[in-house]
Amino acid sequence: MKKEKVESKTQDQQNGRRDFIKKAGVVAAGAVAATATTFGTAPYSYSKTNPIKWRLQTYSGAPLGAHVIKPQIEAFNRAAYGQMEIELYYADQLVATGELFRAMQNGTIDAVQSDDATMASPVDINVFGGYFPFATRYSLDVPVLFKYYGLDKIWAEAYGEVKGVEWLGAGAWDPLHIFTKKPIRSIADMKGMRVFGVPTAGKFLSRYGLVPITLPWDDIEVAIQTGELDGVAWCGFTEAYEVGWADVCNYALLNNVTGAWFGSYFANSKSWAKVPPHLQEIFKLSMDSSHYYRQIWYWGGEAKLRTEGKKMELTTIPAAEWDTVVKDSEEYWDEISASSPRAAKVVQIFKDYSKVMQKAGVPYRYS
Repeated sequence: MKKEKVESKTQDQQNGRRDFIKKAGVVAAGAVAATATTFGTAPYSYSKTNPIKWRLQTYSGAPLGAHVIKPQIEAFNRAAYGQMEIELYYADQLVATGELFRAMQNGTIDAVQSDDATMASPVDINVFGGYFPFATRYSLDVPVLFKYYGLDKIWAEAYGEVKGVEWLGAGAWDPLHIFTKKPIRSIADMKGMRVFGVPTAGKFLSRYGLVPITLPWDDIEVAIQTGELDGVAWCGFTEAYEVGWADVCNYALLNNVTGAWFGSYFANSKSWAKVPPHLQEIFKLSMDSSHYYRQIWYWGGEAKLRTEGKKMELTTIPAAEWDTVVKDSEEYWDEISASSPRAAKVVQIFKDYSKVMQKAGVPYRYS
């Protein structure tokens, strides 16, 4: 009798499992159908046969772009699963870098990866994009300043006043060093040196006689070889080696002007509005992935190439002399602060942040 009861109970359990599996299958199939229906309805029109298409141009040339953006765009295109496709273009391929903002604003291109200054953004905070002298010590300072010290709100406010453009977010790149044909071992050695550099840092360094020159990205290496340029003040060691500038420069100055480049992603407002929420979210996640990738690539690359790189001789301006440059930056900060109330807010944030880091001490600041 007990055996029959056990067998009967087991049979009931098996039947119950079968009913559950059947019901689960029906629910799952319905969910898939509902999802497919949702993905194919207004207000967003896209499908694998007719995907949304974007043209995105970066500030960087192809060798550098292979690290600072290409992995992200490839990952996004895979994750979009045929519903959207981004075509990636490198420096000057569609429009000149200095015209990127206007081209995006009028819809010639859909999105941009650049710093504010290099792309000539018409906002009162564009001077802080790229390399703002001595605003940061490490690359991790940048996301902290945006997330916890309010730079994100200031950037959103500034670009919110510009018609046709969406600011999507910012991240950190590499520190700024100077790489040259002739050695720099004192401030006086900078005088008359013609260097390719980002606008803000170039303007600051010009007070020491350095001459900032703007040329198309692909022309820089040849310009150094022919003597049109004496070097670059554009990047750190990782980029100098990656793009070939370390092959044509003989010296690398260890005194860095700032700890990290501020770069952002932007989109044409109409183009962004046509992207459904789930793909907008995927794009923002891919941005975060790109920021994470760069943090590691640059952090590891800078240390490795300073210690193991053989292509350039390392030089240093004595600390006491370099301290005068750091001190001069305070005056420069005050000049920028006076340019607009919003710029003043940014400068104050830099000052407040610096005090916190200095007070926190090791490992946030060692000196």
